[in-house]
Amino acid sequence: MPMSNFTIEDYRKAIKAKYEEEIEGEYSNNLSSPTTANLRNLCIKRFESNNSKDDLSAFEYFFNFPFDKDKKNLFGEEELNKLEAVKRFFQGKTEKPAEDTIQLAAILVDLQPRPFNKFKKHIDEEDLELINDLRIPNNSGKEVVSDTLREQVEIKDLEDLKTECATEESRSESKKSVKRNKYFEKLFNRSKPTMITTAVIFCLIAATIYFAFIKKHCMQWSQDHFDVVDCNSNSSDNQNKIIPYDANLLEFKKLRVCDTTTNYSAIWYSKKNNVVEFFNTHGKNPVNDSPLKAVSKHIFETYAEKCGSKK
Repeated sequence: MPMSNFTIEDYRKAIKAKYEEEIEGEYSNNLSSPTTANLRNLCIKRFESNNSKDDLSAFEYFFNFPFDKDKKNLFGEEELNKLEAVKRFFQGKTEKPAEDTIQLAAILVDLQPRPFNKFKKHIDEEDLELINDLRIPNNSGKEVVSDTLREQVEIKDLEDLKTECATEESRSESKKSVKRNKYFEKLFNRSKPTMITTAVIFCLIAATIYFAFIKKHCMQWSQDHFDVVDCNSNSSDNQNKIIPYDANLLEFKKLRVCDTTTNYSAIWYSKKNNVVEFFNTHGKNPVNDSPLKAVSKHIFETYAEKCGSKK
């Protein structure tokens, strides 16, 4: 059936979703570690008995020469360098690769239908559902902001806050000066024992603030959550890095996700070295720094724990 609303972005997402499946399939050795040498070997395997005119044209367009299975030295240094673009696409380092890179990537993961002009006209229901999952925005109805953009927004908000604070301080400076002068006037008019007592009290308050708040104004990941810790902590039991205190991270948790979970749309995940971990919000994996992605139906069904049927 015609699907005229499919875009090249949908095609890229479908290729990446197929790649996630294929890294655990027959050609896992080539795709789980997509070096240019591994991609070259996979390319030869895919084309050895490939008679598709579209695929052969895509090969020639990418490498600037037709595929010839009888050539022993088909790929030289220049061809390996070209495969670097496909490698970066699979690894998520290139958001919008060139068209010839996309077409070759589709062949390497054996996406069907392909190329794009066939993909946008016909696609089966299972793949359609996966693509729609990939299109789902986050719970707020807006697209997830990239880490870089989010950092820029946070910096801008911080600058605005500093400006507001400076303005407010400027407005009330005269009032503060008056109050401060009156306070010290009263303080130095007291007897000497009273001044000593007051000084001791101030020292105790300052020490309490320092040890209770300032010295412990850092955080460290501990198994499935962040703990507030001493910034100078040097525990041998926890080798995770110590970061500045962030109140938003107090609710950040690692989750155990079962196949009986009814709502996975609010769950995020990271995948590194074929290990998938789930979390309750966006951000980065605190251990390996991998960016977190919204869980799709495919990821949920593939990696959720088998916890049995609900009673």
